[in-house]
Amino acid sequence: MTLQIFDTMARAKREFTPLEAGKIGMYVCGMTVYDRCHLGHGRVMVAFDAIVRYLRHQGYEVTYVRNITDVDDKIFLRSAERGIPFTELTQEMIDAMHADEAALGCLPPNQEPKATDTVESMLALIDTLIQRGAAYQGTSGDVYFRVSAFPDYGKLNNRKLDEMEAGARVAVAEDKEHPADFVLWKRAKEGEASWPSPYGEGRPGWHIECSAMSMNALGQTFDIHGGGPDLKFPHHENEIAQSEAATGCQYARYWMHAGAVRVDDEKMSKSLGNFVTLSDLFRTHHPDVIRFFLLQSHYRSAIAYSDSALDQAETAYTRLLQAVDGAEGPVDQTSEAEFTAVMDDDFNTPRAIALLFDLINRGSAADLANARRLGVILGLFATPYAAYVKESQQLKASQSTLTDTDVDELLQARANARAQRDFKKADEIRDQLDLAGIVIEDSAEGTRWHRR
Repeated sequence: MTLQIFDTMARAKREFTPLEAGKIGMYVCGMTVYDRCHLGHGRVMVAFDAIVRYLRHQGYEVTYVRNITDVDDKIFLRSAERGIPFTELTQEMIDAMHADEAALGCLPPNQEPKATDTVESMLALIDTLIQRGAAYQGTSGDVYFRVSAFPDYGKLNNRKLDEMEAGARVAVAEDKEHPADFVLWKRAKEGEASWPSPYGEGRPGWHIECSAMSMNALGQTFDIHGGGPDLKFPHHENEIAQSEAATGCQYARYWMHAGAVRVDDEKMSKSLGNFVTLSDLFRTHHPDVIRFFLLQSHYRSAIAYSDSALDQAETAYTRLLQAVDGAEGPVDQTSEAEFTAVMDDDFNTPRAIALLFDLINRGSAADLANARRLGVILGLFATPYAAYVKESQQLKASQSTLTDTDVDELLQARANARAQRDFKKADEIRDQLDLAGIVIEDSAEGTRWHRR
């Protein structure tokens, strides 16, 4: 079986053939850095990290590009709320994003262009669109893409222009020729960061940023464009229109979209206020468990988030890690072939994980070694079992609600156990207190304690 990828444009799985043999150019839309990353962002990070890891394991030279949107209305609003320069806010959030990414075991992209570093290329692209009659400047000073100049507009989402309403992030302005026309360049508002341009001081629109950054990195046509579930329309539709109108070439050859993380049947998002940040999750669950939890679902499917679902993932992952920890042995071609077959079927990580459990259930040294080796391809098992257990216990202990009275009672129970020479019980109580962040100091004057 050859690699099959579900292409959103085709609405079906297609056999993957790279533009250049042995090489893959992949662009994934990254975060708008005005706040901490939530689990939905983590889902996109982990999904495409596992895909890139597998493609490299298969021998492809992958150039993985993921952008950073560091100029946006939400960024300006948040920086004003906090009373700091927008560049200070974005750098803080970029650093936090990188920390979350590393905790999840994600490899950094080969390139990570920022919108603010690519404005010149965006202006050149806008100029080309104007020259080709695919863009115009309205009376407000904003520059718009003329959707009527691109007959295929709506092809990614199978929508017809005359049936289409403006998308969620497309403002309906009086100076638009058509409600679906979208902004390429925004005239600056008073006090807002701006850049000089032939169209007046302003800043780029959201959609033009990704076209410029992706084509700068990968060329006018590249293999795979990916992103989150909410980007198909209008963002990716608009990327296609402006890119192909400017170049006359196919933009991306395969389109991949990760599924949403859902809470109570609603998509997890900052706009709905139902999100949980990765940094908060890392306070209660080991990051390796979060990665495993995300990989248990196929990248295209929705994930139902709950505390109990995470707890179940922790139990399963702990069992798996304990079984394969330190296992070594030769490559088993049969297991490798099974793994390749499920991953070649549109990167089916749930079936790949099921194979890992099949191998540990078989239980031979060779099976355990192969389970470990195949899991590593998915980015699992990065933390040795002993360290994982200790770190997990420390996380749970940090959530301890032991009161001072609780601590005093445990210390008295420990003293009683020592008096009865039950040193095993005394040590267990000390370990319990240690995990709860209680430091015990025994001396000739008695026992004292304090919290870490």
